[in-house]
Amino acid sequence: MSLENLNQLIAADMAAVDQVIRTRLHSEVALVNQIGEYIVNSGGKRLRPALVVLSAEAFGYRGKYHHNLAAVVEFIHTATLLHDDVVDESKLRRGRATTSALFGNAASVLVGDFLYSRAFQMMVEVGEMRIMQTLADTTNIIAEGEVLQLLNCHDADVDIANYMRVIHCKTAKLFEAAMRLGAILGKSSAAQEEAAAKYGMHLGTAFQLIDDVLDYSADEAQTGKHLGDDLAEGKPTLPLIYAIQHGSAEQAAVVREAIEQGDVGKFDAVLKIIHATGALEFTRQQALREADAACEAIAALADSKHKQCLLELAHFAATRQF
Repeated sequence: MSLENLNQLIAADMAAVDQVIRTRLHSEVALVNQIGEYIVNSGGKRLRPALVVLSAEAFGYRGKYHHNLAAVVEFIHTATLLHDDVVDESKLRRGRATTSALFGNAASVLVGDFLYSRAFQMMVEVGEMRIMQTLADTTNIIAEGEVLQLLNCHDADVDIANYMRVIHCKTAKLFEAAMRLGAILGKSSAAQEEAAAKYGMHLGTAFQLIDDVLDYSADEAQTGKHLGDDLAEGKPTLPLIYAIQHGSAEQAAVVREAIEQGDVGKFDAVLKIIHATGALEFTRQQALREADAACEAIAALADSKHKQCLLELAHFAATRQF
């Protein structure tokens, strides 16, 4: 599957979301506008805001607040990316220079703060306590996930359970929140809301696991990032953890040293070990299991074009090449 079905189904909605994003990014401070415009034009799949739209319409919502909340989710996501790129000292994202590389670390952190605070202004305007609670809890858990990831960097003893906890907090939680927001807007039952949230959590997990795979297998021109970035940052992602656990003592030692030193010079040697141990295939299979669990979570949801798109999106998340 491509994203064609998704784009066709919600094209008008996403155009409305884009307009909200552009309008609400405006600031009286010129640098905020300059960086905001750079961010908006930097591309990206916009999957998280799309989930808000799909979920709301799958649950029968017919108002306009889903456009605003989709923009809120995108602002929160973008703020995390701005801060991530500073922490990771990343120079490239989506094939373009990162904001921190172009405008400096201080500007990136502060504009990230602006996006967080603007997101909270916008969510308050909806006037729904459950929505504010969901997004407040989500941003807090994401922050915890960022700290957990920082603690795990250069630690070759991180196990799968520990790493999955980071994924759930840092990445999947916002997918979960996006789906929950749509269900809340649609006045769904508690069981339906939890089903939507569960779908989002599994989808986000599958999405991140494939990101782990792509860091060791992708076409750089497609992903817009350098292969081996995770290794350079000393991140013990699932392919590396699996390779350590299932390789020979000699292979495990090579991977452990590369993680501990953040030695991208060992990328080719690590890549051979990853392939030899079947670590990428294992990670892909885990992503497929997560996608299946996502689909199972919304099996009881009434059939609609939006539900079908959610099912296809789960498959895309686990099989994508970019």
